Amino acid sequence: MVGALEESFTYMSASSDTASSAGDVGLDLTACDREPIHIPGAIQPHGLLLVADAATLAIVAGAGDLETRLAPDWLGRDLSALLAQDVAATLSADEPIAGVAIAGVPVVGRTERFDVTIHRGAVHVIVELEPVEAEPMTAAGMLGRLNAMAMTFERASNLQTLCERAATAFRQLTGFDRVMVYRFLDDEAGRVMAEDKVAGLGTFLNHHFPASDIPRQARALYVRNRTRTIPTIAYAPAVLRPAGFETLDLSDVALRSVSPIHLRYLANMGVAASASISIVKDGLLWGMIACHHGTPRALTPDIRAASATLAGGLARQIRAKEEAETYRERLRLRAAEDAILPKLATDPAPRTIVTTLRDELRMLMDGDGFAFVQGHFVDTDGACPPDDDIRDLAEWARTRGGIEPFATHELESLYPRARAYRACASGVLALALVDEGAMLLWFRAEQIEEVEWAGNPHKAVSVDPNAVLTPRTSFESWTQAVSGRSRRWTREEIEAAHRLRRGFHDAHINQRLRLLNADLQRTLADKDALIAQKDVLMKEVNHRVQNSLQLVAAFLSLQAKSSDDAKVREHLAEAQARLSAVALVHRRLYRDDQVESVDLSRYVEELAGDMKTSLGEEWAAQMTLDLAPVLVATDLAVNIGLVLTELVINASKYAYAGRPGPIDIMLEQHRNRLRLVVADSGRGKSGSRVGFGSRMMTAIVAGLSGTIEHDDNMPGLRVILTVPIDERV
Repeated sequence: MVGALEESFTYMSASSDTASSAGDVGLDLTACDREPIHIPGAIQPHGLLLVADAATLAIVAGAGDLETRLAPDWLGRDLSALLAQDVAATLSADEPIAGVAIAGVPVVGRTERFDVTIHRGAVHVIVELEPVEAEPMTAAGMLGRLNAMAMTFERASNLQTLCERAATAFRQLTGFDRVMVYRFLDDEAGRVMAEDKVAGLGTFLNHHFPASDIPRQARALYVRNRTRTIPTIAYAPAVLRPAGFETLDLSDVALRSVSPIHLRYLANMGVAASASISIVKDGLLWGMIACHHGTPRALTPDIRAASATLAGGLARQIRAKEEAETYRERLRLRAAEDAILPKLATDPAPRTIVTTLRDELRMLMDGDGFAFVQGHFVDTDGACPPDDDIRDLAEWARTRGGIEPFATHELESLYPRARAYRACASGVLALALVDEGAMLLWFRAEQIEEVEWAGNPHKAVSVDPNAVLTPRTSFESWTQAVSGRSRRWTREEIEAAHRLRRGFHDAHINQRLRLLNADLQRTLADKDALIAQKDVLMKEVNHRVQNSLQLVAAFLSLQAKSSDDAKVREHLAEAQARLSAVALVHRRLYRDDQVESVDLSRYVEELAGDMKTSLGEEWAAQMTLDLAPVLVATDLAVNIGLVLTELVINASKYAYAGRPGPIDIMLEQHRNRLRLVVADSGRGKSGSRVGFGSRMMTAIVAGLSGTIEHDDNMPGLRVILTVPIDERV
């Protein structure tokens, strides 16, 4: 890229455009994109490098003029002793973070002062020593300066203004002749967004640089090592010594030597010194701060650290500006959707509603044209291709996108037939309405773009893969006209297309539901009419049954009064009580809307009330109820009522020898079973009475798949009826 990037040694060709600056005329590289730039085996000679064993901290290798500038006997010495500081304590004081260097205490060499940077590794500890000519700015002073620059970033109204302010701020901080804010594009090429420079220099503003200007391994290092500097391109690399350390990984070392090809690249641009600061947003390399200088210039460790901090703040502001732009775009789309989606429900046919809303739909996606295709029917709005071409395009787009939206801003490259109408449809967004067998198409017109390159990008590729690679020498502005493209479809517009498809689908489903609901309403009306007829019939039957029961009860009462036999009167009274249980259910059926089921607790309570009346006030005072609500089928309630009547009659006859006494009636539910308990405190069960009532109870309980138990109530008898509840209730 602009040559400011330390590892940007590509943009090379096997042509004769070579330059002999920066030394190494006979350089022979045939695979620069695979060059192991992280293991150059040398450093830039303005600094010094020490390599110590991680376990013992004994110095095993180094680079630079260590003997003259630091100590003649450096090799084999203890690292802490040589640097006059406890390196082991420094290393143990900080939690290890990959790629993060540790600042040591400055060291005074034989004639100069060095800043110390320590890199911790599993096998080796690497120490960088960089000369410092003057006292660094105080922390308070540097923070105040950075805060002022950060405030200018916050006040930028948009991304372009932010980049322009960043270029100015970084030039003030670094003092370089030229500072550029460079952004990577979607195709990995880059563009200079902003530039600040001294008067008289040419400009690279808005220039594009091909992706090949920054190899992949260089981009990975820029994420890991955020600042790099080349104080002068005219240097001889200081090799690691003794031999055997040529493959030492120097990825995190700021002094790492630079590719010779890149040094030629810089010389060809007329740059004597350069620096680069990475702009890393969300862990990805968004762009670079590229710095050039016409004469040798160093970037001290404190300025590099401040630059990295400022670049981090810039990255956060870039994210904020991009998110704000995205938010505004989403608000616009949501507002347009809110105006369109409710109207989809006004007409069941999408053909009709789309024809009515075609202008609004076109503007929703910021299209130059819009078309609705259903079978052979085509309806358009704005600038569109001919109808036959739209039908063919719709069929092709259906095979590409399926039910998902399909979008491209280079239609011609995917669908060559679109070349004939690229002026009005170089971009297309296609949305299939699967439910209706229709297709919505938005078109964007061709937007011929003049891309200004820093040199001809087509010379960046070598025809011969084995040719000697050399950097280009020309960075003259080279303009390329890019045709067959439209404005790009944004991610927010694609998301809006997804929501629009769901809106049409929901409208289709709602229409079907409305039709099904209308059919259901008619069916329910017919059912209600039948139920009404059933209710009338049921009430008539119940009324007649109730009359019949009352007649039978009256007949039994008359027979009991006319009979002189006490035994006959007793049997007639029992029959009358049993009949009242049946009559009570029929009264409830006549009174309630729900005829299939009954609340057994209410039924038992009313039945007990009738029995209290028939037994007299003395018995009524002795009878207690403890009833839990249980919903049961009506026929089950009738049978339980008959059993309860029989149990109460037995208790009143036998428990207390005919005299009044306590009778307790309890009803409870446990899971899918109910329990009816009738207990007395009388003399308990004596003998085995098997009369008509007992045989009737036994038959009823067996028919209900239930059980009946007789327990000692201490004193008295406790009869427990357990019956399963019909789960259909």
